[in-house]
Amino acid sequence: MKSILIVEDDITYGVILKTWLGKKGFEVTSVSNVGRAKKHLESTHTDLVLSDLRLPDTDGISLLEWMNSRGQLLPLIMMTGYADIQTAVQSIKLGAKDYIAKPVNPDELLKKIAEALKKPIEVPLQIPHEPSTENKEVKCSSLNFLEGESDIAKQLYSYMRLVAPTNMSVLIIGASGTGKELVAHQIHEQSKRAGRPFIAIDCGAIPRELAASEFFGHLKGSFTGALTDKTGAFVAANGGTIFLDEIGNLSYEIQVQLLRALQERKIKPIGSNKETEVDIRLITATNENLEAAIERGTFREDLYHRLNEFTLKIPDLKERHEDILLFANFFLDQANHELDKKIIGFDAETTSTLLAYHWPGNLRQMKNIIKRATLLAQGNFITCAELDSEILDSLGQSTGQTLHNEENERAQILKALQQTGNNKSKAAILLGIDRKTLYNKLKLYNLGSYFSE
Repeated sequence: MKSILIVEDDITYGVILKTWLGKKGFEVTSVSNVGRAKKHLESTHTDLVLSDLRLPDTDGISLLEWMNSRGQLLPLIMMTGYADIQTAVQSIKLGAKDYIAKPVNPDELLKKIAEALKKPIEVPLQIPHEPSTENKEVKCSSLNFLEGESDIAKQLYSYMRLVAPTNMSVLIIGASGTGKELVAHQIHEQSKRAGRPFIAIDCGAIPRELAASEFFGHLKGSFTGALTDKTGAFVAANGGTIFLDEIGNLSYEIQVQLLRALQERKIKPIGSNKETEVDIRLITATNENLEAAIERGTFREDLYHRLNEFTLKIPDLKERHEDILLFANFFLDQANHELDKKIIGFDAETTSTLLAYHWPGNLRQMKNIIKRATLLAQGNFITCAELDSEILDSLGQSTGQTLHNEENERAQILKALQQTGNNKSKAAILLGIDRKTLYNKLKLYNLGSYFSE
C-alpha cells in the first residue's frame, strides 16, 4: 500500500482528502504545517507528498527545498487555490512532480498521483537562491494575479500566452481598474525577456514638459532643474520591456519622438549629441478610443499602427460574471494576508450583493471594497454591514436586511447536495455561489461528512 502525506492547513479539507484517498487504497496522513510535515518525513516512510502552496508557518516551496537538501527525493504534487504559471515553473524546477489547482478535481488528482508514483525520481535542478527571498517572491506572485475562469477571460489569456513569447508590440485596451498593468507584467514574465527589466510609466501622471526626460533621460544642466544626469526609461529597460499606461495622454511632440525611437531603436538624451542603441519591447495600454483620437488629430496614425501589432481587449468585471466571486475570494485572501486576519468568506446576503452589483470601478474598486470590509469584519464572514454604502444604495439594500438566516442557509446547502448527488461543483451552481464559498460554508455548519465526491 502506497503512503501519502497531505500538508494542508485547512483541517476540514485535509480530512476530506485523507478520507477520500484512503477509500482509493492509499495509506494517508494529514498534517497542517511544514514543521509537522518535516517531523513526519524524518520518522515515517512516505511515497508521495501532496502539499498546499500557502501554509501557516512557511510554504510548499520551502518544504520542497528542505526535502531536496535532505536528499528526500520523493514525488511532491503542489496544490494552490490560484494556479500560477511562475509558481508552477519554480516548483517543478525544484523537483516537484506536478501542480494542481484547488479545489482539486478527483479524477485529475488520481491520474497525477499515479503518474508521479510510477516515474523515476530525478535529481532536481540546483538553483542557487536565498530561500526566504525566493519564497517571498513566489508567495507575492500567487497572491497578486488571478486569470479567472469565464470564457471571455480564458480567451484573453489564451491570446496573451500566444503573443507573450514573440517580440510584437502589444496594445492593451480596457477600462480603468481592469488590471491592464498586471496583464502587461504577465506578458513580460512569459516572454523571452523575463528576468530583464520591466519599466512601467503612467503617461497620464507625467507633466508634458518632463515626458521626454522620463523616456530618454537628460544631461545635467540641459534645462532648468536638471541638477544631475538622468537615465531614461528606454535605457533603464534595455533588454527588457517598457509598459506605457494611458498612452493617449502623450503630447503630439512626444509621440513623434517615441515613434522615431521605436523605428530606429536609438535614443538621444536631452542635452546630448550622442545616440544610444536600445533593445526594448513596448507594451502600451489605454482606456480611450485611439482611432477616434486619430480622427480628432490628437494621436498619430503611424504611431498607432506601430504600437498596435497585437491588441488585447480586457473585459469589464461585469462582463465576466462567473469570475466575480473568484476575485472576491482572491482579494479576501490578499486582505487577510496584508491585515493579518482570518476571515473565512462572505455570508449569503453579501455573496448575492457582490454578484448583483455592476462594479463600475472594476477590479480596483472590488479590491478596495473587500480590503475595507475585511478590516471592519468582526465575525468569521463578511456581511453587508461591512460593504460600502455605494453598493448597498445602488441595489436598494440596507445593512440590516437579511436574505437567509443560518438555519435556512444550512437547509438549502443540504438540499442542493442531495439534489446533485453530493457533487459540490453542481451544488455550488444551484446555490449561486462558487465552490470555495461552498467549502467554507460546509466548514462553518460542520457538514464535513457531506464532502465525499
